[in-house]
Amino acid sequence: MVSATVDVVDETFLAVPPPVVAAVFADAGAWPRFWPDLVLSVYADRGAQGLRWTVRGALVGTMEVWLEPVLDGTLLHYFLRADPAGPDGRAAAAGSVPARVLAAERRRRQLAAKRVAFHLKRRLEGDRPPGHPPVATA
Repeated sequence: MVSATVDVVDETFLAVPPPVVAAVFADAGAWPRFWPDLVLSVYADRGAQGLRWTVRGALVGTMEVWLEPVLDGTLLHYFLRADPAGPDGRAAAAGSVPARVLAAERRRRQLAAKRVAFHLKRRLEGDRPPGHPPVATA
């Protein structure tokens, strides 16, 4: 099996319980705001543990958010394994995308993953000072 050319892994701690984070990702209406050039189809809804999607659009592959309960909050794990889409909407042929273009795409997706995570951190944690208990509801 050939590995994906865009392989992104990210982790961010959110001081809220996993069901609060899961509710954000369960809202399919939020997906285009988080990933505007991707079309997602759920293939595994794991409830408070997260979601797994197939991805098409600008990329073709899979994506996952895994929500791990840690201490008084959630460790948000993000995985994207995909390839750029070719003109036919399928994964571009191996070697058809220049290495510098792939490197730029990986970096762009890494930064986008962190933007989503920090957006959720601000939104869900609110004004909670560091070291204080998580907010009960968001």
